[in-house]
Amino acid sequence: MENIVLLDKLKNKYPEKFAEFEEIFKNINRGDRMFISSACGEPQTLLKELINYVESSPNAFFDAEVLHIWSLGVAPYANKKFKRNFRLNSFFISNMTRDAVNSGSADYAPTFHYQVPDLIRRGHVPVNVALIHTSMPDCHGYVSLGVSVDIAKAAVETATLVIAQINPNMPRVYGDSMLHVTHLDYMVYGDDPLIEFEKRVQDDVSSQIGKYVASIVEDGDTIQVGYGTIPNAILKYLEDKKHLGIHTELFVDGLAKLIKCDAVDNSRKTINRNQTVASFCMGKTETYQYIDNHPKFAFMPVDYTNNPLVIAQNHQMTAINTALQIDLSGQATAESIGTKFFGGIGGTADFMRGAALAPNGKSILTMQSTAQNGTVSRIVPLLDHGAGVTLSRGDIHYVVTEYGIAYLYGKNIRERAMALISIAHPKFREELLAEAKKHSFIYKDQAFVPGFAGEYPEHLETERATKKGETLMLRPVKLKDEPLLKKFFYSLSDHSIYNRFISARKYIPHERLQAFVVINYTREMVILATKVDKGKEEVVGIGQYAIDEKMHTADVAFVVKDEYQGQGVGTKLLRYLTYLAKSQGILGFTADVLVNNKAMLHMLYNMDFDIEQDVSEGVYTLKLWFREGQRGA
Repeated sequence: MENIVLLDKLKNKYPEKFAEFEEIFKNINRGDRMFISSACGEPQTLLKELINYVESSPNAFFDAEVLHIWSLGVAPYANKKFKRNFRLNSFFISNMTRDAVNSGSADYAPTFHYQVPDLIRRGHVPVNVALIHTSMPDCHGYVSLGVSVDIAKAAVETATLVIAQINPNMPRVYGDSMLHVTHLDYMVYGDDPLIEFEKRVQDDVSSQIGKYVASIVEDGDTIQVGYGTIPNAILKYLEDKKHLGIHTELFVDGLAKLIKCDAVDNSRKTINRNQTVASFCMGKTETYQYIDNHPKFAFMPVDYTNNPLVIAQNHQMTAINTALQIDLSGQATAESIGTKFFGGIGGTADFMRGAALAPNGKSILTMQSTAQNGTVSRIVPLLDHGAGVTLSRGDIHYVVTEYGIAYLYGKNIRERAMALISIAHPKFREELLAEAKKHSFIYKDQAFVPGFAGEYPEHLETERATKKGETLMLRPVKLKDEPLLKKFFYSLSDHSIYNRFISARKYIPHERLQAFVVINYTREMVILATKVDKGKEEVVGIGQYAIDEKMHTADVAFVVKDEYQGQGVGTKLLRYLTYLAKSQGILGFTADVLVNNKAMLHMLYNMDFDIEQDVSEGVYTLKLWFREGQRGA
């Protein structure tokens, strides 16, 4: 009733702004460029009546170019039956418009989203007619663009004809979203429920990726999530974080939940502190109601939210996006599968580059390792022929699949290729390795253990503390760890090298390092003790054993970085190796130890082993038999 009373008052005050649909649409001319509010902000009543008008008057106008970011509705203007009346030109491709674009009956304009308002204002992409969707006017005569601010403000400012669907279901949002009714040529009342948007992804995939992403996101980060099932599904794994901020193009249900559970308070943002910044919203009605008249939200045009120079002002800016494909050099496409257009540049490049420019910023690309029901790998040797490069080799810091995290920032091609192969689906790794060798991305003699025996046993990762209280990760070695081990071994003193290898080894080449990283986890084990500081992982100790299947024993060896010796790292490694070996049915260890390596001998003789020893030429040959109930892990 309140809305009816308000509508009557508006009609009395602005009678010229209310008219029959036929009279309104007669103002559209041949060849006009027509902007339509996008996504969940589509003006459904206006579109339905526009199509009715064209069907009843098919010669009313021809070749009207429809501009929008994307469509979640039926997009009738992309239907072939209206090809004489409309020509779609979209800045992003949705399910509703994909076939039309790929068949040549509609157009796709690959543009960075933050640049679109400038293109409109400068007349490079002129707008003659704007069909927008707004809230009801307030007592001062202002309407809000609600869930779809994005490029609408620029379209309204430049259009010669502005037609607004005013809707009591459209939330009023703070920020730069307001228009006075004097800027509207016509108003049409339509109380359609807003389009709801919700997509789900496989729980096992999203949960694993979510856990990995949560290990990268830090308290106090300002986050952005892009369009796609995986970036949105992983948000629930950030609920334990503290003092997160939000600066994003797209606001979704998962971000609302992070605010409600106090993971997000925006208190540490560098700009727009204490406010959630977004440009448009896609979600459920509950989320639309939550942002309605909420002073902690600022919905802004995309030339603000998506401008990399604005994004980069947020310290600890963390962009989380997805792509269709990434190649072994680190190029990714979010636009096309080969020559077939699929999505678009969107805001992905805007935010990934902005985050990369930000102080302590992070750009994270998330993707399921396979597509088409597991039949193709999303990690490929080279992008498919014709694919658009949405993200260059320098845009991506982290790549996350359900099989792990690949850190690409500052890495060379060989290191990138090995890191990406290690997080590809196991059934594609051998093929990717062969292709990487073929293109000289990696060493020609790079070894690989195929099948189950070579699959990384993530469940064996665990944490331990040094005597000084520093937390270390004990984890199995990965195929991509060769650069870490190279740095570790060359950091050791000559004394530590001699004690480990019983030789004055000065040179540890790739061929030797491969023996440490190419592991058949069913027959041997290499455990690294690592510390992580500001995203950088450092190896401080390494322990390993190789099984002698005839004797049911394993030869064991380990070494600890000089500055960490005496802090219990070696003991932690040996206890964990003992636990793992016993779980494989091993009866004990064998080891060769220099007679003057007193620290090593002291540790071994304090480990509850039953020890047999022989000595020859300054070297003890030890048999370390496990005891029942022996302490391990």
